[in-house]
Amino acid sequence: MYKHILIATDGSELASKAVAAGLELAKSLHARTTAVNVTEPWSATVTGEPPFMVPMINFDEVAAKRALDILSRVRGAANEAGVACETLHVSGFPAESIVETAQAKGCDLIVMASHGRRGLSKILLGSQTTRVLALATMPVLVCR
Repeated sequence: MYKHILIATDGSELASKAVAAGLELAKSLHARTTAVNVTEPWSATVTGEPPFMVPMINFDEVAAKRALDILSRVRGAANEAGVACETLHVSGFPAESIVETAQAKGCDLIVMASHGRRGLSKILLGSQTTRVLALATMPVLVCR
């Protein structure tokens, strides 16, 4: 069925459930996996007036360290499950980068979590999962 599964993770507790589900599915299907963590560009994290701006100093370094930590946990879980897993840290807008990575790697399924935001928080924060569903040309398994 599926031969190469992309697992998207932001390191959250909910995303860890998607990681576990993706690895379990990959193991049962003898599929390989690629885990991706996406860091938005610094310019996308800037909000409000200058006193409320996120400092740019060391942004890339901090983001890379955080991604390494997140992806190391995924790699450990994959090793424990006996599943081959490549890990990638990508810089870009999350939904677009997830879909582009899945396409570039030849993945035939995307597994990710949905935080299930509703109302005003969904409008303000958006939904990367909804955007992935709209952009993806392959199936998407959403875990909650």
